[in-house]
Amino acid sequence: MMASFDLFFNEFATFTTPTMLFHVVWATLLGIFVGSLPGLTATMGVALLTSLTYGMERDAAILVLICMYVGAIYGGSRSAILLNIPGTPASAATALDGYPLAREGKAAYAMGLATMGSALGTIAGIVLLVLIAPPLASVALKFGSFEFFWLALFGIVISGQLTAEGKVLKGYIAGLLGLAVAMIGSEGIHAVVRFNLGVQDLNGGIGLIPAMVGVFGFAEVLTAMSNKDGFVVPTKKNRDRTIPRLVDLMKYRVTIIRSGIIGTLVGIIPGVGEDIGAWASYAAARSRSKEKHLFGKGSHEGLIAAETGNSAVVPGSLIPAITLAIPGSAPSAVLIAALFIHGIRPGPMIMIEQPTFIYSIAMMLLLATLAILVFGLTLTPLFVSVLRVPNGFLMPIIFTLCVIGPYAISQRLFDVWVMVFFGIVGFLLRKMKYPMPPLVLGIILGDLLDKSLRRGLILTDGDMTPFFTRPISAFFALLVILSILSGTPLVKRLLGRLFGGNKHHD
Repeated sequence: MMASFDLFFNEFATFTTPTMLFHVVWATLLGIFVGSLPGLTATMGVALLTSLTYGMERDAAILVLICMYVGAIYGGSRSAILLNIPGTPASAATALDGYPLAREGKAAYAMGLATMGSALGTIAGIVLLVLIAPPLASVALKFGSFEFFWLALFGIVISGQLTAEGKVLKGYIAGLLGLAVAMIGSEGIHAVVRFNLGVQDLNGGIGLIPAMVGVFGFAEVLTAMSNKDGFVVPTKKNRDRTIPRLVDLMKYRVTIIRSGIIGTLVGIIPGVGEDIGAWASYAAARSRSKEKHLFGKGSHEGLIAAETGNSAVVPGSLIPAITLAIPGSAPSAVLIAALFIHGIRPGPMIMIEQPTFIYSIAMMLLLATLAILVFGLTLTPLFVSVLRVPNGFLMPIIFTLCVIGPYAISQRLFDVWVMVFFGIVGFLLRKMKYPMPPLVLGIILGDLLDKSLRRGLILTDGDMTPFFTRPISAFFALLVILSILSGTPLVKRLLGRLFGGNKHHD
């Protein structure tokens, strides 16, 4: 243990030079900017920045990329809270409670809570990264197609339950719509084109970013346009405090610790990502909360859980990336490529070839976390000023960003039309009280679910039995079944009689 502390402090000396701190500042700020712009993802930011690090020294290059990663995942919460447009898919859960708080005039405090949640989540992940990276990474190797199928289905079921405001069926329908959208285009095993309706542009499928920007961004513009009176954020509270009260953080300390652990464990599972970490943490917080009635309406606990969970995924995703060369998330996949470029070979041998590298990564993550803590709290008044812009000026700017984001990724006008289509669909579904997060999560997880199901059936020659008999598969299958049953009125009444204590919230 003492040797670990010595190694950690040696890395501290290496990464606190003026040059390294300068890299931390500009890379984290750039990451926050990338994450807060709808359509620009952490993966895109890390990928674009990788090409700029070729000429940099190894440690500086990796530091810059990790700061971009941490900053972008955190930055998505800014637009999610202020505009109800998640800057990244990882921030969709943040918008559920962050945006209602902004509408109440508590945007500054909401962003302060999100900042502290992000920082504490990343720190929790760093601790687990250093302490238990090798044993936890070995568990992830046991996940196969059967387990990934249930994991994807569980994510959609949970999302549908959490965001449907009591009407669970509508949440499931939205999730199934997302899954249906994910089936469009070339499938991932034999590249057979499906459901393209004769439109060549659909051969590659529906892009996540155009769809997400449409249902969250353009739908918000249409909603604002349909409201004759418009929506004005209360100005008297715009100067609300930014730094969260210690009593609030202590009140939700169990939620913070639990969300940090859940996010890290989700990050360790290859290919899952920050969005699942946020939803899983949110689900756990809501199921154990004494304030369930506030979730989705401006819950401090829900906001902290979502942000702690998605940020904890970042160090968690680096555990399999470093020790197994298996990406825990899309940005960590780009990071693996960057490590190879800079002469580091991720994999089981890294503990022998680069025994101190795990501590280098931990220090980089810690510096990036301190940076988002400082910038998040000091720049909040600047972000909150967005709320003082009248809707008549703000909505055209949002619409412009909605157009630029999808077009910038592929330079295809078709993606702009996809954004418009999903914006209209999202607007109509909102009017009918259908939740949007399950729809987007269905698109995100649809590819994983489809490939995992068909790979599993190929491996077993069509036999479904292993989906239910393998230990981890059986566990997730049971979770899915119990989650669905718990949402039915009959089971809800039974649970209400058994644990009836939270009947009256008012």
